[in-house]
Amino acid sequence: MDRTPMTVQGAEAIRKELDFLKGTERPRISDLIAEAREHGDLKENAEYHAAREAQGMCEAKIKDLEAQLSTAEVIDITKVKVDGEKKVVFGATVKLEKDDGTEITYKIVGEHESDVKNGLLSFKTPIARGLMGKYVDDEVEIVTPKGKVTYYINDILYV
Repeated sequence: MDRTPMTVQGAEAIRKELDFLKGTERPRISDLIAEAREHGDLKENAEYHAAREAQGMCEAKIKDLEAQLSTAEVIDITKVKVDGEKKVVFGATVKLEKDDGTEITYKIVGEHESDVKNGLLSFKTPIARGLMGKYVDDEVEIVTPKGKVTYYINDILYV
């Protein structure tokens, strides 16, 4: 079975969501189903069918999150040893300057925890792959779907 890299924060977010789904959402949906059953004929009971659909979606989400955790290789960037210069590795936060002068910060994370709008960049993206292994003060040209972009690495943080 292939292991999927994930940050400590990503694993914690999944555990938190699982706790909510199992401890709050699942019992709430069960109560809705029980209440809808009391209304009689289940064939034409829209509340019952809606609650059963919600139950199916909740259980599917729980199964998906558990699968993500079961294959996760949780990497704690604060414990990664980097000899010498700071280098872009999985879990690192990279402060960049684009060729147009725009400054941007990305944290290199696992696939399931990526959220580009919040600066969380999947390690599988062209930008992350282009940055991996590079150092502070490196200039990196990356081909993205929108064309070539040159990035200058201002800083690398292991937080």
